[in-house]
Amino acid sequence: MKRDRGNLFIVSAPSGAGKTTLCQKLSLILPNLRHSVSYTIRPMRQGEVNNRDYIFISEDIFLKMIERGEFVEWAKVHGYLYGTSRKKLESMLNKGIDVILDIDVQGAKQLRKNYSGGVYIFILPPSMKTLRKRLHLRMSNSKQEIETRLKRALVEIRDYKKYDYVIINDGFKDALEGLKSIVISEKVRTEKIDPLWIKEKFFHLNGFPPWAGRRGDAEAKRSGG
Repeated sequence: MKRDRGNLFIVSAPSGAGKTTLCQKLSLILPNLRHSVSYTIRPMRQGEVNNRDYIFISEDIFLKMIERGEFVEWAKVHGYLYGTSRKKLESMLNKGIDVILDIDVQGAKQLRKNYSGGVYIFILPPSMKTLRKRLHLRMSNSKQEIETRLKRALVEIRDYKKYDYVIINDGFKDALEGLKSIVISEKVRTEKIDPLWIKEKFFHLNGFPPWAGRRGDAEAKRSGG
């Protein structure tokens, strides 16, 4: 019924807006949706798990992967390198698996050049005041780092118009429902249906199936079919 290749969903947001948690949770709810785990050189935070939150590697290994062209997108964010494996992403999409990526606006710009048909979603906090509070509650960021992230957030938020959808994360449950609705609606768009499946199930290649007869032909003419 559906085309063989999976759908690609790209989610961006300023640090602290909740994009990673939303993507992880949605991938547990919706069938055939996989959350792509990015590579990074930054230290693992308390509570994070390798290969679940990120794939943590050394800077030397990361730079060698860049040289070999192994990243479909990569960027330096808040002093640390992050990237998405080209091989892993292509493998999932080619198997018909839908993939949701949470990446910064730099990575999203790169993906727009490399992939057509991706769905771009931007997550906004309800205000800068709320964003500051969330970054403080993390307890893993210094005051200087928080100020750096807030300044960068103002730059990133200017890019929201380049995205197909915007979700305001004023409450996790509502934001998750909004993200879920976008993914489901995009999966059932007309262009996602394989036209050969329509012909096979409802029509012969040369017209109506035999049982339609003259009545079927007459009805088709009246309806413009």
